[in-house]
Amino acid sequence: MVANDGVDLTVATGEVLALLGENGAGKSTLISILYGLYQPDEGTVQLGGQTVRIGSPAEARKLGIGLVPQHPLLVSRHSVAENLALGGGSGLFPARGVAGRVRELSEKYGLEVDPAARVSDLSPGEKQRVEIIRALLGGARVLILDEPTSVLTPQEASGLFRVMRELRADGRSLIFISHKLDEVLDVADRVTVLRRGKVVGGVPTAGATRESLAELMVGRGVDFTRKRGAAPATTEVLLNVQNLTANGSRGLPALRGVGFTLGRGEVLGVAGIAGNGQSELVEVLAGLHPARGTVTLDGQSLGGGAAERFQGGVAHIPEDRIHSGTVPSMTVADNLALRGYDRSPLARGLARDLKATDERARQDVEQYSVATPGIHTPSRLLSGGNIQKLILARELHGNPRLILAVHPTYGLDIGATDQVHRVLLERTNEGAGVLLVSEDLDELLSLSDRIGVMVGGELRGPFPVSEVTRESLGLLMGGAHPHSVPGADQGVVA
Repeated sequence: MVANDGVDLTVATGEVLALLGENGAGKSTLISILYGLYQPDEGTVQLGGQTVRIGSPAEARKLGIGLVPQHPLLVSRHSVAENLALGGGSGLFPARGVAGRVRELSEKYGLEVDPAARVSDLSPGEKQRVEIIRALLGGARVLILDEPTSVLTPQEASGLFRVMRELRADGRSLIFISHKLDEVLDVADRVTVLRRGKVVGGVPTAGATRESLAELMVGRGVDFTRKRGAAPATTEVLLNVQNLTANGSRGLPALRGVGFTLGRGEVLGVAGIAGNGQSELVEVLAGLHPARGTVTLDGQSLGGGAAERFQGGVAHIPEDRIHSGTVPSMTVADNLALRGYDRSPLARGLARDLKATDERARQDVEQYSVATPGIHTPSRLLSGGNIQKLILARELHGNPRLILAVHPTYGLDIGATDQVHRVLLERTNEGAGVLLVSEDLDELLSLSDRIGVMVGGELRGPFPVSEVTRESLGLLMGGAHPHSVPGADQGVVA
C-alpha cells in the first residue's frame, strides 16, 4: 500500500499552507518524511532551492524545520524554561540561560509565555505556545503545526492564529494540518488536499468555501447546516442525575455535586477543557467509576457495573477508542461480539455460535460502512474512523435508551464525522437520549439541544443551544461565571 504517491508540495517563504485530507489520506506520512521520521522511497525534498536529505528529527531541526505536535511533549512538574533547556540540546542549562530567550521570543511574537511558570499550571493554549517557542529556539524557519487547535478554546485558537500571522510576517513558512475548515479559511494562504496518498487539488483560500474544500477532500458534497432540528417536543425525563460526587484517579475531587436531566430523544452536549470532570462523569454513568449521588434511568435507579448497565440499555462510546473501545489484537468480528458473546443469538448454551457471530459481523460492517479487508482482520489494522464505526455498531446494537458518546469524532475526517453524526441523530429520532461530550464546539452547537460546561468538576448550565455561541462557551470553559457571559445566566445549577 502506497501512503504517499507522487506528492508535489511547495511552501513559499512567509506563507501559511494548510494540508487537508481524510484519515488515511497520507498527511501523517508526509509530515513524518518532512521531519525525518520516515525516509521516502522516491522523490526529493528541497529547502531554499537546495536538495536535502532529512535522516532524522535532529537533522530536520538543524535544517530549520520544526514540528509543533498535536499533544505537547512537556514534563508537567518542571518549569517552561527547564523543559526547553532539557529538550533543546542547546547546552544552555541551567534554565536561567533559556529564560531570557523565551521572554525575547514571547515579546517579539506575542506568545505571552512565562519561562518560570510550571507546566502543570498552564492551559492547553499556553502549552501549545511553549512548543512553538521550542521550535523557534531551535532556529526553525519552517514550522509544521499538527492539528494545533484540537484541544483549544475559541479564544486560545484565535490567539494561536494571531501568533501564526506574526510568524508569517517575519518570513517563516508554516504548514498547518487541520480538519476544521473554518480555521483553514481564516489563517491559511493556500490549501493542498490529499486523497488516498495523492494530491487532488491545491487552491488559494481566497474564494474557497467550506463546501468546496470538503468536496475536494471526500469527493462528494457535505452539508454544513445545523444537523439538529427543533428540540424534541416531549419533556419526558429519561436520565436524572442529582448531586453526583466522585474523586479522580489521584484521590482529589473530580465531580462536585453535578446534577442535570436528559430528556427522551434529546442530545445534551457537555463542553469543557480536558481534566474538568467530563471523563469521570461518563465513567460514573457507564458503571466504570464509583460515586455518590442519585442516578435514575426511566425512573429506575441505575446501578451495577458496565455489563449490567449495557444490558439495561446504556451504550458507551469511550474516549480512548483504541484501548478502551476495542481489543486491538482481536478480529473485527470478535470485537463486534464483545457485548453479547455469551448470550443468544451469539451463543448456544455455554458455547459460542461462530456462524452467528460472523453473520452479525457482516451485517454490522455493511450497515455502518466499516472499511475492512474482512471480518477476521485484527481491529488494530483499521483506521481511526473505521474503529469508531465498529464501536458504534457494537454499542448501538439492540436500540439502547441512553448513549454516552465521548469525543465520538475526535481525529476523524469530514466523511466519517458526518456518518457518526447521522447515526447518533437517527437514534434520538427513535427515542434514545444522547450525552455528548466533546471539545469541538462546532459539533456541540450542530447536534445539541442543550449544552452544559464542566469547570472544576462542576456543571455550568445546561443552556438551550439557541442562547449560547462558540465565544460564550469558550468564556465559560475558561472559568467565567455564567452571570458574566451574555445569554448564559439562566441554567446555573446551584
